[in-house]
Amino acid sequence: MKELFRRSRKSFSSAEITEQAQIPDDLWVKCSACREIIYKKQLYDNLKVCPKCGHHMRMSAHEWLGLLDVGSFSETDVHLLPTDPLGFVTPDESYAIKLKKSQQRTGMADAVVAGVGSINGVVLALGVGDFSFMGASMGSVYGEKMARAAERAAEMGIPLLTINTSGGARQQEGVIALMQMAKVTMALNRLAAAGQPHIAVLVDPCYGGVTASYPLVADIIIAEPGANIGFAGKRLIEQIIRQKLPAGFQTAEFMLEHGMIDMVVPRNELRDVLARLLRHYDRRRQSERLAASQAAYANGRP
Repeated sequence: MKELFRRSRKSFSSAEITEQAQIPDDLWVKCSACREIIYKKQLYDNLKVCPKCGHHMRMSAHEWLGLLDVGSFSETDVHLLPTDPLGFVTPDESYAIKLKKSQQRTGMADAVVAGVGSINGVVLALGVGDFSFMGASMGSVYGEKMARAAERAAEMGIPLLTINTSGGARQQEGVIALMQMAKVTMALNRLAAAGQPHIAVLVDPCYGGVTASYPLVADIIIAEPGANIGFAGKRLIEQIIRQKLPAGFQTAEFMLEHGMIDMVVPRNELRDVLARLLRHYDRRRQSERLAASQAAYANGRP
């Protein structure tokens, strides 16, 4: 009986210790909103939306390409690379070095991925920002890719979808960065003249020159729940006007309530909403083409 209650020290073999040491330490993610610990696979299966509180975590540009039909995406303008036109240098590091580090860390040439793909068979042009690349700041390559995406959509007669996140214009490129706002907006005017829609999706965060230019002149403006959207930050505005801003100021829900955007769509519903919108536009174009053909036939009759 004494043996039944006697504690014995359990010994571990070196193989067992090695196996335990090989367990990855990144299996769990803490939600920045509710502070809950989430199993990483569960989070990714839920499109990086917290299953506890519904907080929408940031996604990379390549993760956003999951909205498209499988195998439909063809990237364009991959040869465009940022330069250092001002020879910008700070006491910490030069712009050239910062660019190189961002490129190595993200595997991207710049903050935007552009191309052509389809959603439920409807072909569209696409421009997607990635906040992990220098805060998706709008520089020369960012603007050029977005402008080319709009012009390509106009030439091909297809819609344009942009997924927008940014901290503002890229200060290291000075006035060259600022002129991108006008350039992209002018390209969108050509898209409108071609009779094709621009659907803009605003994701957290979307600030500065990006918000102040092309996304808020889109035909349809969609935002994710809780996304922070604005020009200047809330604290800066409060310091300038010396007043306390209302709760929820600059959130997607606040913007919707005040008529700045058209809808707030959860991430798991976004593909279906986009497919429905694109289908409506496609039907409209088919009706217009049919009406034009009928008119041409009528005018050509003796």
